[in-house]
Amino acid sequence: MTARTHASQPDTATAVSKTWTPRETFVPESFSTRTSAPAAVRGQLNPRFPLALCGHNMGDLELLMPGEADVLVRELRSFPPREMGSGGWNQQHENLEKLNMQAILDATASQGEPIQELLVTHGKIPTLVEELIAVEMWKQKVFPVLCRLEDFKPQNTFPIYMVVHHEASIVNLLETVFFHKEVCESAEDTVLDLVDYCHRKLTLLVARSGRGDPPEEESKYSTPIQELQKQAELMEFEIALKALSVLRYITDCVDSLSLSTLNRMLSTHNLPCLLVELLEHSPWSRQEGGKLQHFEGGRWQTVAPSEQQKLSKLDGQVWIALYNLLLSPEARARYHLTSFAKGQLLKLRAFLTDTLLDQLPNLADLQGFLAHLALAETQPPKKDLVLEQIPEIWERLERENRGKWQAIAKHQLRHTFSPSEQDLRLQAQRWAETYRLDVLEAVTPERPRCAYCSAEASKRCSRCQSEWYCCRECQVKHWEKHGKACVPAAQGDRAK
Repeated sequence: MTARTHASQPDTATAVSKTWTPRETFVPESFSTRTSAPAAVRGQLNPRFPLALCGHNMGDLELLMPGEADVLVRELRSFPPREMGSGGWNQQHENLEKLNMQAILDATASQGEPIQELLVTHGKIPTLVEELIAVEMWKQKVFPVLCRLEDFKPQNTFPIYMVVHHEASIVNLLETVFFHKEVCESAEDTVLDLVDYCHRKLTLLVARSGRGDPPEEESKYSTPIQELQKQAELMEFEIALKALSVLRYITDCVDSLSLSTLNRMLSTHNLPCLLVELLEHSPWSRQEGGKLQHFEGGRWQTVAPSEQQKLSKLDGQVWIALYNLLLSPEARARYHLTSFAKGQLLKLRAFLTDTLLDQLPNLADLQGFLAHLALAETQPPKKDLVLEQIPEIWERLERENRGKWQAIAKHQLRHTFSPSEQDLRLQAQRWAETYRLDVLEAVTPERPRCAYCSAEASKRCSRCQSEWYCCRECQVKHWEKHGKACVPAAQGDRAK
């Protein structure tokens, strides 16, 4: 960790109980199967994610044996950008996916969380943070160059998609385990790098919402590369939402963070003001066809009129992070309330309605803080010199690879992203073994919905196995529409 001297800079709903404390309630937002498994449900059971899900008993599902999980955690290491997509890297990516899914299963079944304990015991949280930032840099520096190369015309984009997807896998695992305070402490100095990472993602999220350009879920693209680029853009949106949850868990540990980390969060990045911007823009909400939609479970979902006053999970994460950063004694002692910061924070008063306070009663303390702030005089920033640690992973990787991005892209084009048909088949077989159907159904963010009435479904069409229904009556009523696709699909399966 390097150091420098400088002058100080100015700069969810019903799941939340009435006795909320920062580390006891809000569970991570579910993650779509498109970008890895959903984050774990902890504490009390979530009615949308019961233990007996789709016919599986969560306690009976086991993806990794305890000894196997220990070996996989011990073998975790960080890869330089040049080795992204290599054979060894692919093996680790598969291992991370297994650890990710096992962590979800353990937390959901409320049977202890050995993956989190193993990561802490073997000191692998800093390794995950470095790998996260390395793949983020690859996506920014190498991926665009690769897509511009004239001779980059892959017949199959699956290998490069795995690298693009890698960032989502790691941030999802971090979100799952960072719920525990000891994980944040075990990150050591890399928590500074993780704070910077979260700040970059949330800044991009605010910028996206400021352009009025919400991500679309489906569209038509002319080439595989263009489709891959669009998939990466959509995934970036979901990754930013995961980064918000990770940041919230870091703020839960504000009483044990180093002075450098606190200064980074409050002075360098002024995170309270950034969180206010997120509440104002609410990029996870939109109006579509005159209906309110929230981004949950990896997709946009229409909110019923009776549910629109309920606090969404992501809004709740922002409020808890603000509560931690503004009301904890350690943070308040170091946050310089300039006139700009005062003006931004006072915007929160418009959001603190009686309905919100009923759902998060502890925000009454924040309301009192804002009432006092409105009458207080702002103070100019202090000019004291401070010896501060700064994040080093991003700068080190950039320094080591400066001027090499074109060469890395050409190397990976020749040796990594142009596999033979046999290599692709072997890779597909390994992925089929990793993503077992019973495990995927268990970690899916919500139960299947009836194709006719949208109620929770437990019965599947016996012919095509693709549509779900809540009862026989709905299946009969839907047959006129479903039959046109069901018969050809079933015939195609038999032909295979």
